[in-house]
Amino acid sequence: MPASFTTTTNLPLILRTLHSSTMASSSLAIPSVSLKTLSFTSSDAFNKGIRGFALKNGNPSRVFMSLSVGSQTQTVVVDDTLFLDYKPTSAFLFPGQGAQAVGMGKEAHSVSAASELYKKANDILGYDLLELCTGGPKEKLDSTVISQPAIYVTSLAAVEVLRARDGGQQIIDSVDVTCGLSLGEYTALAFAGAFSFEDGLKLVKLRGEAMQEAADAAKGAMVSVVGLDSDKVQQLCDAANQEVDEADRVQIANYLCPGNYAVSGGVKGVEAVEAKAKSFKARMTVRLAVAGAFHTSFMEPAVSRLEAALAATEIRQPRIPVISNVDAQPHADPATIKKILARQVTSPVQWETTVKTLLTKGLKKSYELGPGKVIAGIFKRMDKKAEIENISA
Repeated sequence: MPASFTTTTNLPLILRTLHSSTMASSSLAIPSVSLKTLSFTSSDAFNKGIRGFALKNGNPSRVFMSLSVGSQTQTVVVDDTLFLDYKPTSAFLFPGQGAQAVGMGKEAHSVSAASELYKKANDILGYDLLELCTGGPKEKLDSTVISQPAIYVTSLAAVEVLRARDGGQQIIDSVDVTCGLSLGEYTALAFAGAFSFEDGLKLVKLRGEAMQEAADAAKGAMVSVVGLDSDKVQQLCDAANQEVDEADRVQIANYLCPGNYAVSGGVKGVEAVEAKAKSFKARMTVRLAVAGAFHTSFMEPAVSRLEAALAATEIRQPRIPVISNVDAQPHADPATIKKILARQVTSPVQWETTVKTLLTKGLKKSYELGPGKVIAGIFKRMDKKAEIENISA
């Protein structure tokens, strides 16, 4: 048998075996086994044997997988809440769009495993990504279709740069939770083994293209509002929305950290936010250099393309918790992860809640892997004692 189980806590599991030769069926109820440390001795055999998914009693957190083992079929529970009670000690954090800068990727030249990632990327993307990262031009690197693959690859190259250092592998092995800001969620899922580097890059490439097309179809903008709490920013959005048409309405798109929230929507709506910000006692507003109104309904045209690409991509249960931008929770079920990734481009980023939860749960050390130091700045703003190290490639 190509699969084996190891378990640690109580959770009902039902196995049903169907013998193809006789079509006779029998069921075995095991009242106290767990999927806490579910493992398989052969992931290939497991993945190729999956026949399908189904919900048990309509419960979306408990998903049944049908799996072939020789001439038999077994049904295995996959609990989407598997990681819900995670206790973080060491985290890998991956940046999102906007972190890119000409010159990133230079360290990859001296680390063969990192350099190899760029070579693989060239085959998928059809252009020399490392040359763009290290030499620009800035205008091209800043474009949505280029910056998203560039940050994804450079962030994973940073993992390889760390691995090559003395003690680097031990740090990587100690990581027990990961997450990423918007685009960085794909990087985190790749690090956690939910999909391959290549499949993740194909998704990120398509994501950038689909978001750019959606931005071209309906002109939008984003602005960072600094110095207000989230309730005040919402009131500012409400006031701006009273002065613009429905098509130009705005909303909070990124709950970054206390005192820093990104507002996204129609150009006229964003201009109204900028005009009214001082009257709401905002310290400043900063227009963001992005192609459109990300993380709002303006990105709806990108969803169907993402759904189709995700449906065709093999996604596995992550080996460690990966915190979602949509609900600030970790998910274990591959089907749920696919749905969340499709929803992510139209949903506000819950980064403030993610960081607050990690710190509250006792996170001891974090590493920001990739270009920029945005995430480190957020952590320090929320907890001056937070221990975070930047690893660049």
